[in-house]
Amino acid sequence: MDVTRILENLNDAQREAVTAPAEPTLVIAGAGSGKTRVLVHRAAWLIDVEKLSAQSLLAVTFTNKAAAEMRARIESLLKVPVQHLWIGTFHGLAHRLLRRHWREADLPQSFQIIDADDQQRIIKRLIRSLDIDDGRFPPREVQYFINAQKDEGLRPQHLDDDNDPDRRQKIALYEAYEEVCRRGGLVDFAELLLRAHELWRDNEDLLAHYRRRFRHLLVDEFQDTNAIQYAWLRLLAGPEGIPFAVGDDDQSIYRWRGARVEHIQQFQKDFPGARVVKLEQNYRSTATILNAANAVIAHNNERMGKNLWTEGAAGEPIRVYAAYNERDEADFIVARLRDWSAQGNARQDAAVLYRSNAQSRVLEEGLINAQIPYRVYGGLRFFERQEIKDALAYLRLISNRDDDASFERIVNRPTRGIGARTVEMLRSYARANACSLWRAAGAIASDPIGGRAASSVNAFMSLIERLARETQGLSLENQVDHVIGMSGLIEFFRKEKGEKGVTRVENLEELVSAAKSFEPDPAGEMAPIDEFLAHAALEAGEGQADAWDDCVQLMTMHSAKGLEFPLVFLAGMEDGLFPHQRSAADPAGLEEERRLCYVGITRAMQSLYITHAEQRRLHGSDSYSLPSRFIREIPDECIEEIRPKVHVSRPLRAPERRPAARAPEPETGIRLGQHVRHGKFGEGVVLNCEGQGAHARVEVNFETAGTKWLVLSYANLDLM
Repeated sequence: MDVTRILENLNDAQREAVTAPAEPTLVIAGAGSGKTRVLVHRAAWLIDVEKLSAQSLLAVTFTNKAAAEMRARIESLLKVPVQHLWIGTFHGLAHRLLRRHWREADLPQSFQIIDADDQQRIIKRLIRSLDIDDGRFPPREVQYFINAQKDEGLRPQHLDDDNDPDRRQKIALYEAYEEVCRRGGLVDFAELLLRAHELWRDNEDLLAHYRRRFRHLLVDEFQDTNAIQYAWLRLLAGPEGIPFAVGDDDQSIYRWRGARVEHIQQFQKDFPGARVVKLEQNYRSTATILNAANAVIAHNNERMGKNLWTEGAAGEPIRVYAAYNERDEADFIVARLRDWSAQGNARQDAAVLYRSNAQSRVLEEGLINAQIPYRVYGGLRFFERQEIKDALAYLRLISNRDDDASFERIVNRPTRGIGARTVEMLRSYARANACSLWRAAGAIASDPIGGRAASSVNAFMSLIERLARETQGLSLENQVDHVIGMSGLIEFFRKEKGEKGVTRVENLEELVSAAKSFEPDPAGEMAPIDEFLAHAALEAGEGQADAWDDCVQLMTMHSAKGLEFPLVFLAGMEDGLFPHQRSAADPAGLEEERRLCYVGITRAMQSLYITHAEQRRLHGSDSYSLPSRFIREIPDECIEEIRPKVHVSRPLRAPERRPAARAPEPETGIRLGQHVRHGKFGEGVVLNCEGQGAHARVEVNFETAGTKWLVLSYANLDLM
């Protein structure tokens, strides 16, 4: 191959990066700027032009899919196989290293890798065997603690308990867990990286060998490296290594799982004089979308700084829709998606992005009702999620004691001392006596010599009976709310550290919202709770998941990283939701939220819609929020507001914008000046009316809550 072929179709900045001399290089690659292309061509340049052996390169990516794609593209470019190229994820490369040097790593040759579920089961058994209160030390919390220490490169002996008894107990569990893994020859994911780092650190000759072999290190998604990953790379590079790191500090959105955007700055300190190349030409989005993204991210202080640009067209404006509530928002999005499809566009070219998984429920219902196939990318549909299935299992068992599947799912969830042996005993009794697990449990619980197991089973059955009594006669919403709270699921998942635990709790609260908005068939013969459970089962059924090829993509903004779509909706753009309220008072957290918004905006190639709601029922309660500050950071000339609102109490843009003309008073049955009463805001006077049908709404001045706009179909106002 000649040099021309490697460098053809590269822009000046890409060419500068690909042909960089043999010195540490940091490539700041903006969204859609061709970072994978640069990595692939850099590898080809080193092999074909610099005449390096493929065996002397090590390339690190963050997914197996990305590694396979990179290998295939390098082989396609060079027209020769590069099977000797070490390319893979951090975990994959660490595993490869440990398999080769298991003796030096103090591992048995046949060591086994355990996944997160296996790890959690070991921790559960350990806590049980040591007679530790798993309510005070939930296995998930202990698991999170252990993995977090490993990600920082810390063993139990490196930790100080800070005179904290709980921390002291966790350290002791970490030590006991390590002993269990050592005896069984088990290695978890975090251990792979830590053990590989220690292998090089503690074996000078081995480290020297790999430093000689892998002088050139290609690193993808550098901004997502955690402490142990960066330490592993830094150790391998040593004083003479030549790292070529590609990343984007503006797309660092995984702080909650250990990623450190600071490594971008640290790179230049650890490798003084490192060359910095910025890729700013974007090949994905229109100029308008890029101008919006640049303006938003410019509000972050801790960044390298770059400005995305394109030679392409300005494109259409970003359309902002101010919805009355989350259902109006969903209706708007569904209508646009229907138009998109009717114009001959592929559904999979459209994506709806949101900050929280709980937002998907109303969107999913709207898509189902409109018969628009969809896929929840990177996650499960709402009613398929673990915590939702747990809550529904409680409701089903209350409704039907002979529901074996629900019984088995929740008999020890939250943990209540009913182990696998007891469950197997129940199964055996049920099989022998041709009865349900509930009836088998009744027989065992009544055994006076049943011991602790019988006592735990009895306590579980008493809980179900009590929940059945306490929910009798309650509204559907209150039934669901009561069961979720009294079952212990909220507290159980609240103890799960990190983003996942918070999301699970939010989803459980959203289930209450689903129950409140559910409308049973007036002519139906089923009880509302049974009809709701049937509705949930149907929505989670196989029939809803058939269309994968041509379907709208639903996903969180975190899941959208690395993807692109001609049409994108950013839904729920309200302060408190996005940016999330947890980040409002935390400067570092707010900057990460803004980076997440930047990622969301730059997923759009041609068309971008941003929606927000004045009123939103989420996590079981109503909220009235301002539009996201991120919307206000987008230049006015980039935005087109759809259906400007009339005399809204919270304007989207600056106050100098002209309000639209007042709409005529609708036929709502409510007159101006009428006194009304609201369940939450109390008494007030109607000041204004607008809209028709389901979208009709009124402006009410409440005595204590001030002026509010309310959608009549949801407000449930009492006329006075």
